[in-house]
Amino acid sequence: MSAAAFDTSGDPVLDRRLDWARAFLGEQDFAAAAELLAETVVAAPGFAAAWFLLGEAREGQGEGDAAREAYGRALALDPADRLGAGLRRARLGDGTEGAEGAMSAAYVRTLFDQYADRFDTALREKLAYRGPELLLEAVRAACTAQGRELRFGAALDLGCGTGLAGVLFAPLAERLDGVDLSPAMLEKARALGLYAALEAGEMGAALQAVPAGSLDLVIAADALCYVGDLGPIFDAARAALAPDGLFAFTLETHEGEGVLLRETLRYAHAQVYVRALAGEAGLALLLLEQASTRSEKGAPVPGLVGVACRG
Repeated sequence: MSAAAFDTSGDPVLDRRLDWARAFLGEQDFAAAAELLAETVVAAPGFAAAWFLLGEAREGQGEGDAAREAYGRALALDPADRLGAGLRRARLGDGTEGAEGAMSAAYVRTLFDQYADRFDTALREKLAYRGPELLLEAVRAACTAQGRELRFGAALDLGCGTGLAGVLFAPLAERLDGVDLSPAMLEKARALGLYAALEAGEMGAALQAVPAGSLDLVIAADALCYVGDLGPIFDAARAALAPDGLFAFTLETHEGEGVLLRETLRYAHAQVYVRALAGEAGLALLLLEQASTRSEKGAPVPGLVGVACRG
């Protein structure tokens, strides 16, 4: 994310320093970036973006304590945490402790508002993304196993983004609504004309707002990797589902236990953790399989695709 996209020191000279520092970071010249940024925060101690990039430079130098301090200053100056300083601090721990609550809604909104114009191209062409297709295959398999038609009444697309999943699922539902934190992403989805309603908001709150037992299908394609603690989402999904409703989702996963905050600043959830939380929420897993939704650096990212119903 561009740290200067929404933040400025108020001094054009200092703002140019930030651009130079970012160039140094891009070249992995962390020492040069750190020197320039250290001078910048002395001149402008309230410049949150400079503190954040100083954290990146210190982290690149292997100076964990100094990086945490810089990220902490950025977070204090921007409590909404649009830059994700809280996530960076969590990553500098053991990767799991405290990570579940580290991702702020403001960070996700800012990230995807900046990303909206190139989102589809980046996912499909660069990352070989196929989350919606995996979800459709999983939902079809669950319906076949239950001996039911692949048709739904009311459906909700969590973290709908630009509507990639909506293209596949709208023809299967009488009504498809969507929710996403990013207004810019929602504008792209609205242009498709597939959604009955689109809401800018948090996924859990959107689920909690629907009448209990009113949804026949809830989908979350590549959305839950931005949620550390899945418990509240699973609880809300169970309450929102009709008696024969389905909750289909994809996740990133790892071979350890619990929740891991990956270097990409996305959460990975262990399969045993997912099964345990689903059971606690009163969801019965009809399907939970290993499946990668995307690649990074040419390698598939370990993932899961699941379909659950009310237990």
